[in-house]
This record gives sequence, C-alpha cells and structure tokens, in this order.
Amino acid sequence: MKKFVFAFLLSFITCVANAEFSTTAKSAFLIDYDSGAEIVSKNADVLMPPSSMIKLMTLAVLFDEIKAGRVKMDDRFPVSENADYKNPLWYPASKICLTTGQTVTVRDLILGLIVLSGGDASVVVAEKLAGDENSFTGLMQRKAHDLGMEKSTFGNASGLPHPANLMTSRELAILAQHIISDYPDIYPLFATRRFEFNEYNSDWCRDWGKTHTLNYNKLLFTMSGADGLKTGHTDDGGYGIVASSVVGGRRLIGVMNGFHGRGHDALAAEMKKMMNYGYSTTVNKVFYRPGDEVAKMPTWYGRDDFVVATVAKPFAITTPKTEGMRGVRVVAEYNSPIPAPVYAGDKIGKLVATRDGKTIATADLVARDTVRRVQLFRRIWKNICVLVGLN
Repeated sequence: MKKFVFAFLLSFITCVANAEFSTTAKSAFLIDYDSGAEIVSKNADVLMPPSSMIKLMTLAVLFDEIKAGRVKMDDRFPVSENADYKNPLWYPASKICLTTGQTVTVRDLILGLIVLSGGDASVVVAEKLAGDENSFTGLMQRKAHDLGMEKSTFGNASGLPHPANLMTSRELAILAQHIISDYPDIYPLFATRRFEFNEYNSDWCRDWGKTHTLNYNKLLFTMSGADGLKTGHTDDGGYGIVASSVVGGRRLIGVMNGFHGRGHDALAAEMKKMMNYGYSTTVNKVFYRPGDEVAKMPTWYGRDDFVVATVAKPFAITTPKTEGMRGVRVVAEYNSPIPAPVYAGDKIGKLVATRDGKTIATADLVARDTVRRVQLFRRIWKNICVLVGLN
C-alpha cells in the first residue's frame, strides 16, 4: 500500500527585489551548499584550464589516504629533483621553495598547497603516492569519475599549462562540496591566511620565503565567513577561484574562471560581489539533516514495529527571496509496511518537495537503524493473526 506523509506546508513569503547578476569572468557558478540549488550559472559546463585550482583534486587524493589511515599528518615525504626550486618549471610558478633530498611533513605540504599554491608540493605528493606525476594523474582521473565529474581531465598535479588540464566550473563546485563534506577534520586548513615554512634548506629560499607567506585567496581577508578554498592564475587563462563562505549559518560555494581583472584582490572583490548577491536574493531552508526522524514506517516481520526514516544528506530548498517558501509542500512517500530485514542506510522511500503541483526537489529516505527479521515461528504467528483479523 502506498502511503504519503505530509511533512510540511509552508505559508510565509519574504519580498526582496531580485536583480540579474553579471560578471566579466568567462565562467561563473554559485550554488547553495545544502540544497545544491544553482543561483548563478554562466558557462558552467564549458571546459577551461583550471590553473592552480586543479590542486584541489591533488589534495582530495591525498586526503583519501589520510582518511584511510595510510598517511599521517606528521609523515615526511621526500623531495626529488623534479620538485627542486632550481627546476626551471618553478622559476615563474608558485611554490614552497624546496630542495632535492630534504623531507617535508604532510601538514606542511597541505598548507603549502593551500596557502602558497605550491606546485613543487604537488609533485612531492604525486611522486610519493603514485611513483611519478603521470601515474598520479590516473588517480586524479579515477577520483573525478567516482565523484561524477565526467568532463574533467588531468595532465599534471600542479595546474601548470597542459592541454589535458581541463575542468568546468560546475565540476569544480562538485569537488569543493566533496572536500567540505567528506574531510571535516582537514577542511579548516583552507581558512589559513598565513603559512610560514620553517624548513628551508637554502639561503635563497630562506630570503624568498620572507615575502611569500600570505594566502593568494584574498577573499579570506575581505569577506566575513569566507573559509576557502583555492585560487589559480595563468597569463592566458586569467584568474580563477573556488570559494566558500558561511553567513548566518548558510554556506554558499562559488566558482569563477577566466577573470581578467587586476590581480587576486580584484578577483576576490568579484567573488564577494557574487556571494553577496546569493545571500541577498535567495533564501534557504533546511528541512531535515542526517539522523533526523522524517517518519516512522511500520515494518513487516520486523523485530521492531517501526523503522525510522531519515536522509543521507541535508534536505534543503533554495528559492528567490521574492517567492520565499509559500506553497512549498514536502511529502514523504513510501510503501507500507516495510519488509524486514532493513539495514541502516537502505533506501526505504523518498522525499518530494512541490510548489504549485511541480516537483522542485527530491531525496531518498533511508533507514536510520537496522531492524532485524523475526524468527520463523513469529512469522507464522503473524500470518495467523492477519488471517483471523487479530492484527
């Protein structure tokens, strides 16, 4: 039997003028973190060189190793000639300034990648985890596929110009969502404004390091609530940024690429303008978070009479402030009863949000806990009760 549980019927509205956002960046994308709703979308699916923003994928591969316990923050990775500051590759490029033969802690490599955009650090990570940088790009490609980033391709781990380095703004936003949600213990490092590396092995690097300590992401310095993630720049491709901020408990993720303003300060100002546009013209409501009880569904042959349905990810809706949440209806749909056994995480129904009869959001309902099946005798007794009308 199909059963519908009406969870919410909202009847309020907030009226705020809504204007179209424009930017000179070739590509721009802004989403609400909880709902995934698109607020700004300009050429979001066009492949473009990501420059140093590609290092977010390098970091994601490394974070997986840390999360799995195979790498620790105080582990030390060796520096090869490929990552040496005297390698011509790093003369014009961003770097930590490393020398052949030294070792660097994983924590310093991560901060070097985030704050200093160290291309040399990306090579150190790639060679340690995969043997060489080319093999590491295979790990990056596999990670992208697992995240549903079907368009992105990778030619190196640093973002230095390479014909295979191509990503879309939408897929960079997917990667940012993944980093924020899946590595909560590591993500706060992206808000680091200054990093002073203390293990230089050459006088030249020691002097160089005195003036290279501040994060290239100037949004961290100019917007309250900004906490990440990564910028990039090439002469041909212009400036790019993957950014995140939390204002009033609400997180937005923004991506820009192909911006030809005057430096990272101008880039940050453009991103701040887009972020403020999102906060000022849209409203967001989180209905359920993982673990919340959405509905109690009767079970059949279950050791418990009910199984609690919840959501695997926050269920939220974003609308223009001019519309608010008036007329939004959220319904839990499921077949009753739910046959046991039911295991935690099993899909047992879905949430459907509608407005004016149109579906605006959906999400799977999953079992919060495991409900085991009763033994054979109790199943027989249950059948008898049903037949004689006792249940």
